Amino acid sequence: MIQQIYLLQKVIDRIEERIKEEIKPEELAKMIGYSPFHFYRLFHQQIGYTVMDYVVKRKLQYVLYELVNGRKVIDIAMEYGFETHSGFTKAFKRVFGSPPSLYRLHCPTSLPPKLDLLNLHAKEVGGVVMQPKIVHKDSFTIAGKTYQSKMDNVLYTRDAPAFWDQRIKPEEAIETMLYKTLSPKKHGEYCVNLNDRNMDQTFTYLFAVDYDEGVQLPEGLTKLHIKPAVYAVFKIPPVDVKQFVSAIKGTWKYILEDWLPESSYEVDEQGYDFEYYDELCHDWIYKKLTMEIFVPIKEKDKA
Repeated sequence: MIQQIYLLQKVIDRIEERIKEEIKPEELAKMIGYSPFHFYRLFHQQIGYTVMDYVVKRKLQYVLYELVNGRKVIDIAMEYGFETHSGFTKAFKRVFGSPPSLYRLHCPTSLPPKLDLLNLHAKEVGGVVMQPKIVHKDSFTIAGKTYQSKMDNVLYTRDAPAFWDQRIKPEEAIETMLYKTLSPKKHGEYCVNLNDRNMDQTFTYLFAVDYDEGVQLPEGLTKLHIKPAVYAVFKIPPVDVKQFVSAIKGTWKYILEDWLPESSYEVDEQGYDFEYYDELCHDWIYKKLTMEIFVPIKEKDKA
């Protein structure tokens, strides 16, 4: 396993070196002595994406950095190997779900950090965590049930396994109860850490859904109003259900130990970090699961 990771690191490094050139997966396979078939399978298994999906996503991450620095879209597209403006826009929308002109507003202001596969493997992330989307989210209100938890290294794991550990216990049926009781208009569950940043080995988390004003709040449930904030939104790599909790924990560690220190942002202590789960984490629908982590951020003091 470790030997394979070292070989794939060579591939990842080569992609970085040639990020503005045409990259052929067959040449990458030959570089590490694998047949194309075996290489494609190994890459997808360890990285979480097909080879060319990863190459395109990585190119576009660099494009985002160029966009936020004010360069013209067509100039950037040609430089990174997209032959036409329409071809670039199509690839961009396929990956990010919006045109470059809109996403320009949500770009990280720092270069994509160098990928260290051995580090990600040690964190059990389950793949590669791509650059986050930077979004401004208006205020919103949620309601749910609070839980006390005791956990080692709580500053790293935060409330990572909160939802999943509770959801798989039939006697709890938290999710079902909240939807039946509150009937939110939008589907999605939140896990919010309610403690301050000086927590020790215990903390309180809120498992909640959207709360629509006017709905009666039953006894035993807690309502939380979250103020407007700017968030870095990370999506964990798609993983099997058995890897889901460890991938969330690993992504938290990556955010706190690697991404934040290398970025131009810091955590905004006035906001709440939270995990967001929608239908993409339903194991009865999807073979590979994913979810999002929202981290409130602000620009670091350049002084």
